[in-house]
Amino acid sequence: MHSYATPEYVKQAVMQRQGKARANEVIDAAHAALVVVDMQNYFVAEEIPTAVPLAREIVPNINRMAAAIRAAGGRVVWIQTTATGAMERWANYHNRMLTPENAARRLKNLAEDSDGFKLYPKLAALPADLYVKKIKYSAMIPDSSNLNEVLVQNKLDTLLITGTVTNTCCESTARDASMFDYKVIMISDGNAGRRDELHAGALNNFQLYFGDVMTTDEAIARLAPAAARKSA
Repeated sequence: MHSYATPEYVKQAVMQRQGKARANEVIDAAHAALVVVDMQNYFVAEEIPTAVPLAREIVPNINRMAAAIRAAGGRVVWIQTTATGAMERWANYHNRMLTPENAARRLKNLAEDSDGFKLYPKLAALPADLYVKKIKYSAMIPDSSNLNEVLVQNKLDTLLITGTVTNTCCESTARDASMFDYKVIMISDGNAGRRDELHAGALNNFQLYFGDVMTTDEAIARLAPAAARKSA
């Protein structure tokens, strides 16, 4: 798992901007969602050469965060990248930014009837959770998925972002969610990238401009359960 600590210059810049270390000291669980990005076999499984090895190490934290947010009255949203619609809505990426061989492999392994599309089996996904398919890096933009509509329908306004890769699909989804005016938290030990410096760079920049970064333990400690608020 990545070892990450917020640099002092980031802490100082955040304090100067907002006057406190974190924008979200309390997480209203009833309106919060754990968003798990791309934890599919194609990106995680041991037998797939292009997978992210460190993504397997964050599975226990994702499962622990999922259990905690469900218990507190929140929801879990599993995001899966699909090949369906990719050549219609993201053709330039596949035709210009990938070799023909890489594009063909990606489309084959992310087809919805493939093992690569399926969630990594060690994840504790439940039938009552929410499931969203996306085409592009960001799950928030309209021509990529219907995530925004799902969140609105379920009255969810706070997102805890986990998954892989930190500096690509996770960061893109988190940034765009911030632009859609969601409260957004990236979970530092619930995200995985290919290199420590890429993971750290994404989390540093996100804190500077878009939202909070917390560990799994820090986020769980800030959950305000729905039942506790009602009784108060």
